[in-house]
Amino acid sequence: MRQIVLDTETTGLSAENGDRIIEIGCVELVARKLTGNNLHFYLNPGRDSHEDAMKVHGISNEFLRDKPKFSAVADELLAYLADAEVIIHNAPFDVSFLNKELSLIGRPPLNHCVAKVVDSLMMAKELFPGKRNSLDALCDRLEVDNAGRTLHGALLDAELLADVYINLTRGQNSLVMDMGTEPEAGAALQIVDLSAFDLPLLMANDQETTVHEALLTGIDKASKGKTVWRALAA
Repeated sequence: MRQIVLDTETTGLSAENGDRIIEIGCVELVARKLTGNNLHFYLNPGRDSHEDAMKVHGISNEFLRDKPKFSAVADELLAYLADAEVIIHNAPFDVSFLNKELSLIGRPPLNHCVAKVVDSLMMAKELFPGKRNSLDALCDRLEVDNAGRTLHGALLDAELLADVYINLTRGQNSLVMDMGTEPEAGAALQIVDLSAFDLPLLMANDQETTVHEALLTGIDKASKGKTVWRALAA
């Protein structure tokens, strides 16, 4: 599966009130591994950033004067995002800005291009209800090094979010396969046929066998000889 972790920086908080995107950072994951195929743009928004926004991202209006407009990078961005699952922290915010930029150049909304948008903030709220779930808070909780994050930056934040997302979803790496639908009450459990897979048989070595037997003996003693495996062996 190809996933893109995306973040933006903007001139303010409201796309509907005329605020624009000034930076887009994208990090690619394939099979949950960072590929290094990242995408990053600074953009000329055609307006100044609000003072409070500049305190957050630290990107000056002067720095953006000679940067491309969104329209100049739209084709490259959409081609990069095409058919991917896009992961965004507080997705409604970034998606609203991306959709506004797309509408201004006559393009359809983001969901027409990508396979799915995943909101990592909503995931974190479900996993850690009642706790702070900002990117910084999640970095601290999940032991992701964010020491270099003194100001918000779209590419840096996307890189941090990629690590956070991998840690948030680590428990999904299991042998339980998602069949796409919830089983009805009382329905038989679907069995996955593994016969097509060539699964290696790994035998325990002598040391592992000795440790295992010692553990079983200890459990047997604790239960005063009532363990089922000892009874069956007898």
